[in-house]
Amino acid sequence: MSRTRETDAMWDAFCAATGAEGDYTVFAFGDGPELMDELAGLVLHGPKRATASLLRDYEAEGAPLPRPGDHSVFLGGDGLPRGIIRTTEIRVGPLSSVDAAFAWDEGEGDRTRADWLDMHTRFFMRQAEAEGFAFHPEIETVFERFDLVWPRPGGG
Repeated sequence: MSRTRETDAMWDAFCAATGAEGDYTVFAFGDGPELMDELAGLVLHGPKRATASLLRDYEAEGAPLPRPGDHSVFLGGDGLPRGIIRTTEIRVGPLSSVDAAFAWDEGEGDRTRADWLDMHTRFFMRQAEAEGFAFHPEIETVFERFDLVWPRPGGG
């Protein structure tokens, strides 16, 4: 996803208020407007402090993996920025290697490992079908933990 005037404006406001410097990326949680809004809401108002994506997506785009300290502006289903996260931890491993703590931190569904695996298997199978690649439970996955840094939690 690309930067826009709106993402630049959010980034500029964040930097002015916090003294942060550097660069940022843009992305959305989910694969459609409804899910994008739901997951953005879980970040802004709920328990979501982790996300998972496929390593192949970074490789296909020639994009570097996020690193602790990196910032990203995340979008809602309408394509407008909703907030900024800062990556705190990255681990790459098979999808099946997810643990209960990560499933809990992702904040979706009933927050169990079993539910997480079910939801993410279905999500990545949809992606595989749409993009024409083979899905398997050992597919290399990027497990990312993050903090919400803008808007500031608690509104301050």
